[in-house]
Formats: sequence, structure tokens, C-alpha cells
Amino acid sequence: MPIEITMPALSPTMEEGKLAKWHVKEGDSVSSGDVIAEIETDKATMEVEAVDEGKIGKIVVAEGTDNVKVNAVIAVLLEEGENADAIKASSTAPKPEAAPEPKAEAKSESGAPSRVNSTTQAAAAPAPSPAPAKADGEKVFASPLARRLAKEAGLDVAAIAGSGPRGRVIKADVEAAKSGKGTVAKVGASAPAGAAIAGGMSKAQVIALYPEDSYEIVANDGMRKVVAARLTEAKQTIPHFYLSLDCQIDDLLAARAQINATAPKSKEGKPAFKLSVNDFVMKAWAVALQRVPLANATWAEDSILYHKRSDVAVAVAVPGGLFTPVVKSCDTKSLREISEEVKDLAGRAKSKKLAPHEYQGGASSVSNLGMFGIKHFSAVINPPHGTILAVGVGDERVYADKGQVKVGNFMTVTLSCDHRAVDGALGAEVLGVFKGLIETPVMMLA
Repeated sequence: MPIEITMPALSPTMEEGKLAKWHVKEGDSVSSGDVIAEIETDKATMEVEAVDEGKIGKIVVAEGTDNVKVNAVIAVLLEEGENADAIKASSTAPKPEAAPEPKAEAKSESGAPSRVNSTTQAAAAPAPSPAPAKADGEKVFASPLARRLAKEAGLDVAAIAGSGPRGRVIKADVEAAKSGKGTVAKVGASAPAGAAIAGGMSKAQVIALYPEDSYEIVANDGMRKVVAARLTEAKQTIPHFYLSLDCQIDDLLAARAQINATAPKSKEGKPAFKLSVNDFVMKAWAVALQRVPLANATWAEDSILYHKRSDVAVAVAVPGGLFTPVVKSCDTKSLREISEEVKDLAGRAKSKKLAPHEYQGGASSVSNLGMFGIKHFSAVINPPHGTILAVGVGDERVYADKGQVKVGNFMTVTLSCDHRAVDGALGAEVLGVFKGLIETPVMMLA
């Protein structure tokens, strides 16, 4: 009997992906373990291996197809002795739903031409608003949990504005609708076509503000949609508060210079390693979370998770979005190990070669914009993390010391906290421990 090859779920949260490339064609024989395709998600491009032996009888989803749903049939494998007559069923396999193409001259409510419009995490640029409520007859994208909650609340899920990928209605949207903050209609009512997006203007209303030839339309890719959805979720559902202080880094810079000077050099004179200020920051923050364990926490609705390890994510800017790969047990690693691991993770993040377990999890993040000359900023928490540390540039500043005017190197750090899991005094305590470690880096070894 023909074997259906389906779209795999490459992570627990994956719902759809792009079939980037086929490594086989119809008629090719494959064995278990052979790479047959490449699947691209918002975070990574991963190879798919054959599980069974046989011959590729039919390729159902063409190379380059976007928005292929998890578990959708992508190909049919014939077992030994079977031929193409055995795959009639596969010809009726559901095709992935293509994303609707933008209409160049669709009219907005005002009659003006409507077009499709086109941070790092720390930069916190305004995220795109959720998709408007669905018109009658249009397919509704909603998570099973969102559908159940909407039904229990007597709400029409089709009338709720979705903030998830491709306008998918998620739990937070239903909760917002129940509290009166979202776009919603009661069961049996119809949402007005072209209604304003919850929390902002509709796409048509935004585009109508600008002359037709004054902008370029760039469709958002999967990564940008996920970044927008997650950061919108973070600001809507996580009660942030912020704590800032200045750290003097003269001793840190001296220690960094001394350590880097000891690095062995190759025949070409290239040092074997070169520590950055961010390596010290990662180590100090990981140690601080161990010394104030109640701050190493994440919120889980009716519970709080207190983590035994300091798994610290680091924000990495990539074209069109952001990755937050996680350095596991960061507090137990040497500065050199942290430096090498961050470089490896960042390099593979930029080429979308990270595996899901390398960017999922963790309880806190570090976002450093010092290399861009930014002195101070407040970062958006990356759910489900409980905190994120924003790090500014280190620069020379004049300061007073016991009545004397001196010059020293300082950097400003800002801790964003999820007030549900980390209270103000607790945030201040862990940030104070971090300051002590940064200003006296030898204490990281104590």
C-alpha cells in the first residue's frame, strides 16, 4: 500500500512551513535515512529524511510552496512491487492553502486605493497589528484552545481579531475580546467588513494616508510575522516594569585586555580567542540568577517555574527578524566557552541553521545594543521568559568620587521584569548582584 509522506512538525509550536527544496524526483528510489527534502520555518531550514524504503511515486507539493500545513501530504512513496496505479488516493490529497495575494487596487472604506503594506527585540519597533475579524464565508484560522474559550464565552471566533501568524486567533485574542479590548461580535452577529484592527488602524486605513507612489510594498515573511505576534503577545499579556542602573566597567575592560593578551596565536598571528564585553555580561547575569534563584523564574498561569539552571538566551539580529539562541547552564561555563558558543549560535542563526532545541527554553535573555552606540533602552520580554537584560554602550563619563571629579568607563543596563513572577524588590536585588559582578569581575569565579 502506498505510504503518505507528510509535512513534519519540526518544533512543538510549528503549524506550517515552506517546502524549500526537493532532493528527490518522481521515480527515485529512497532508503530509510536518505535526505529527501528541506523544510523552512520562520526560524530554521532543516532536512527531512525518509523513514521507509521505496520509490517516490508522486510529489504532491511542489518545491518552493509556502504555508504547507503540518501533517499535509507532500509526497507518496510506493513500496516494492507497486506502481503508479496504486496512488489514486494520493491525487486527492489536500493541497496546502496558498496565502491570498494582495489586490493592487482594492478599495478601502474611504474609497482610496488599498495596498498590502509592509528591532531587534530590544529596539521594540511597533509590531504589526492583529488581522481584522473575518468576513462572512472566509475561512477562520484559530487554535483549538481559542475556539473552545470563545465558545464557552459565547463569542464568535470568526469575529475576533487574530494576532497570531497569518491572523490566527490565539488565546490572548479571546481573552482580550472577553475583556472588551478586542474586536468581537456575539455569536450570530457579523463583523463589519474592513473593521479597524484591534488596538490600531486597519491596513486599508493606514495605506489610505499615503500617496500611491510614495511607498514600496514588502510582504512580511514568516519570521517577521512570528516576531510581531510574539512581541504583541508580550506587551499585551505581560505586565512589564523596568529597572536601570549604571555599572563601572574599568576593571572589566582591564581583565578582558589581560585575558585576550594571553590567547595563543596562529602562524598568521590570529589569536585563538577574543573575549567581548558581552561574554562577561552573559556570565555575570547567569551567575546573578544562581545567587538570587527566585529571580530565575517564568510565569505558567497558575504556577511559577523556578529554574535550577541559568539557561540564558542572547538576542541575535538577522535580516528580517530576530533569533534568541540559548546558552544552556551559562553560569557553569568559562568566559571562553561562552564566547565560542555565542559565536557559533549567532553564526548559525544568521544562516537559519539552528535546531529548535537551540532557541527554545531559557528563563531570561540578554539584548546588547552597545555595538550600535545605544546608551539606554528597555527591551521587550520574550515569552515565556521572566526577565530580559538590556545592555547599552560602555563609554567614558565624568563622575564624582568622595568630592573629587574623575573619569571612568560606564555602561547602563535596564532589566525588564514580568511582574507576575518577579517583583520590584526581587528585580532590584538580582540587578544589584549583577552590578557587583560586572564591577568586580573576579567575583564571577568565587
